[in-house]
Amino acid sequence: MLSAFVRAFRTPDLRRKLLFTIGIMVVFRIGSFLPTPGVSYTNVQACIAQSADSNTLLGLVNLFSGGALLQLSVFALGIMPYITASIIVQLLRVVIPHFEALHQEGQSGTATLTQYTRYLTIGLAILQSTTVITVARSGNLFQNCTVDVIPNDTPVTIAIMVLTMTAGTGLIMWLGELITEHGVGNGMSLLIFTSIAARFPTALWSIAGGAGGVGKFIIVMAVVILVVALVVFVEQSQRRIPVQYAKRMVGRRMYGGTSTYIPIKINIAGIIPVIFASSLLAVPGLIAQFADKTQPWVVWLTNNVATSSAPLHLVLYSLLIIFFCYFYTAITFNPDEVADNMKKYGGFIPGIRAGRPTAEYLDFVISRITAPGSIYLALVALVPTITFIVLGVGTNIPFGGSSILIVVGVGLETVKQIESQLQQRHYEGFLR
Repeated sequence: MLSAFVRAFRTPDLRRKLLFTIGIMVVFRIGSFLPTPGVSYTNVQACIAQSADSNTLLGLVNLFSGGALLQLSVFALGIMPYITASIIVQLLRVVIPHFEALHQEGQSGTATLTQYTRYLTIGLAILQSTTVITVARSGNLFQNCTVDVIPNDTPVTIAIMVLTMTAGTGLIMWLGELITEHGVGNGMSLLIFTSIAARFPTALWSIAGGAGGVGKFIIVMAVVILVVALVVFVEQSQRRIPVQYAKRMVGRRMYGGTSTYIPIKINIAGIIPVIFASSLLAVPGLIAQFADKTQPWVVWLTNNVATSSAPLHLVLYSLLIIFFCYFYTAITFNPDEVADNMKKYGGFIPGIRAGRPTAEYLDFVISRITAPGSIYLALVALVPTITFIVLGVGTNIPFGGSSILIVVGVGLETVKQIESQLQQRHYEGFLR
């Protein structure tokens, strides 16, 4: 991998793309520290220092914003509105036939869906920024904090804050698209990677020099390395279904007769089930936060469901991950569509008839592969959290299963793209 990066910087065109990508990442991190107009930067830093832990309701958003949410910066919402909008548009393909028709139109339909995603991102940014500002005004954004982070909460100031955070989300979306078009890798994924990786040094220092000590730091790093190795092993694994294409005559030339395969990953759903499960389990915390905290059912809900270290919370978390793995895989991989495309171009799986039998066989394979894939995803999400609870180093450090999945997945994909571009520029063939 290191040799690939060295060769990449020796190639002028690829070096420009890498430097452009790094420059956008730097701009993204600078925006994460710029305070929103109307926010007292001094009081925010004092609240961060006083709070032992972040609000679990906004922990996921704070993770994807690289800690910018708790600082109420210009990029406080991070990339989360775009992720939510993309998931919603993808799910609407199942519900609205027009969206599915646009998806099947090819490049023009995809461009229209992308435009819908942008509009929905801005709408969600307005909603989420209003929610964050409301929580900050109520004093529930930080624990054990008595100072006001928004001293002047007039309607004009609140409107300016909502407008600034929404504009910051639009700017992040534009920066991600710039990386995709002129840089290396997927822009949105790299910005998420930057947000999560930026919190690693602080987390390492808090474990080694504060809550844990050297012994707990070594144990945490050992667990993280083992989980990373597991993620790399599983994410690189494939079930390859062989496909044979029959020979056919087109005019005076013969086409087909080739053999290929359908690569099916063990974890088709990726990180989406973890995000779905975390978002759904945040709802009880939201209910408990605005309800009467003296009621017995609110106390039970807070202690058993809303608390991330509670056994019932961990069980529900793992079950929801397994459920959403099957749910999202069924949405993203359509066996009937794959079987129809194979039949259209004269392809078939050896030993399986084309058409409906092929779709049933693909559905059978996907169901069997998703079972270990969902269990693997639940283990990756739970093992670091349980380890950190046992060691007593906190559950909000950015070494959770979702963080490791994103960082490793984006890193592998980016390295693959760099290597593919290197092969295009340094391929010699038979003649030098």
